[in-house]
Amino acid sequence: MLDKKKIRLMTRTAIYDKEYGREDLKITDYYQKDYVSLNVWITLILITLGFFLLVALLFMSSGESIVEGLTIVRMLILAAVVLGAYLSLLVIYGIGVSTFYKKRHIRAKQRVKKYMRDLSRLEKMNLKKEKSRS
Repeated sequence: MLDKKKIRLMTRTAIYDKEYGREDLKITDYYQKDYVSLNVWITLILITLGFFLLVALLFMSSGESIVEGLTIVRMLILAAVVLGAYLSLLVIYGIGVSTFYKKRHIRAKQRVKKYMRDLSRLEKMNLKKEKSRS
């Protein structure tokens, strides 16, 4: 006779394995702080590269008009604006990415915990069934 609880547990674990399994196990291999800081650093480095590429493209496209009336005061103001925009972009993205990856780690950890609990229940059901056969 088929055990409905066992079938449900097996189905749930198979669905989890297919949808989240590998990714969640990779995420939970890290401590939360390490996972978050690694991904924040990667994001900030990529933001830096993107920002400087954008500034270089803007300078290349309208460099003559910027340089024509450039004085030392205007150059300092322009540098301050660019630096301020860069730093505010880094702070905003740093906070947002940190929050995102913290939540992602927490959700992955909860799903893995539930998955392990389901696997242990399946194992107990199998042991119980084997004992009853003996």
